[in-house]
Amino acid sequence: MGITTAMCTTFKQELLGGIHDLDTDSIKLALIKASPARNYGAATTNLSELQASTTDEAAGTNYSAGGQVLDSPSITVSSTTAMCDFADEVFSNVTVSADGCLIYNAGQSNKAIAVIDFGGTVSATAGDLTIEFPSVGTSTTVIRLA
Repeated sequence: MGITTAMCTTFKQELLGGIHDLDTDSIKLALIKASPARNYGAATTNLSELQASTTDEAAGTNYSAGGQVLDSPSITVSSTTAMCDFADEVFSNVTVSADGCLIYNAGQSNKAIAVIDFGGTVSATAGDLTIEFPSVGTSTTVIRLA
């Protein structure tokens, strides 16, 4: 199946309803395995979709189910665009492969925020796998509202 980079539709609705607080809730990043069995994108609603009976969450040495907490959230505004950025996320000393990731709110019942397609399989073998967030900008920041 496939991964499409998108901000999750339910996240937009939940944000307007006051459910998400991106600089105080526990925001996590889970890896989506290479060649997932299901489709992930704007319609993704929860981490549980990755962890269903045909699990599409990546697995490997030193990778923990559910992924890792994103550090250093920074909410800024430029002109009319609000943006939320995080520090690059390092999965240390792992052996794992992934085609994408899910950013989700662990503090709010694992509700999905965004899905990111890596554009191909990335992997590490007994090494670090770093997810680099793009520089902050009105057209580059992963989580942004214009």
